[in-house]
Amino acid sequence: MTDTPFERLVAVVARLREPGGCPWDREQTHQTLVPYVIEEAHEVADAIGREDMEALPEELGDVLLQVMLHARIGQEAGRFDVDDIASRLIDKLIRRHPHVFADEHASSADDVTQRWERIKQEEKKRKGDASGVLDGVPKALPALLKAQRLTEKAGRTGFDWPDAESVLGKLHEEVAELEADVRAGRLDEARAEFGDVLFVLANMARHLKIDAEAALQGANAKFTRRFEHVERRLREQGRSPSDATLAEMDALWEEAKQLE
Repeated sequence: MTDTPFERLVAVVARLREPGGCPWDREQTHQTLVPYVIEEAHEVADAIGREDMEALPEELGDVLLQVMLHARIGQEAGRFDVDDIASRLIDKLIRRHPHVFADEHASSADDVTQRWERIKQEEKKRKGDASGVLDGVPKALPALLKAQRLTEKAGRTGFDWPDAESVLGKLHEEVAELEADVRAGRLDEARAEFGDVLFVLANMARHLKIDAEAALQGANAKFTRRFEHVERRLREQGRSPSDATLAEMDALWEEAKQLE
């Protein structure tokens, strides 16, 4: 019987790690692979953001490779293998979806997320795990994404604003405090208030069901496109941004907006 693609993948990764395999793959550890896990996840997000469905399978494959390498390293150490990873995931999915695999009922996606958090906390209690609700948020997450995840976790416990308009009121309050500190020259206080503004914006994004990180990436891409247009138009005139006035660059910026 022909091996499945997954079985072939297991065999290929094993060969890479065996004596006589790839020197780079053989020297990797759980610790050295951490940057690659993060990088490959961002590549997936980038492909999705570009709606590049040709690139997405390859990028997802790169993420899967990271899982397979960790599985092989775990197997070599006698700790776990890819079957253990799959089995634990299957058990978790069944356990945390009683509305699918048992007799419970979920009326909405929000209901599901609240049940998920409740079941997760119950699991921790049974294991004697005294960690808090926010301990599950990875410390290495980008700050904006982390802020959104923190408010999401806290919100599932009921510690939350009732709606986006309530968060908007808090945003106005924080912006006013930032403005007061800036006008008074209190730079240390302004730094803290600036962080509060960003945190409230992340919270508002969650209430509006906006991915704050993706929204900022979109704004970055838009700024890049428009500024590159400014540079391109100035090059056509034999100039660079440093040779142009702010008014001239603003006019080209508006031209870029109109073209979009």
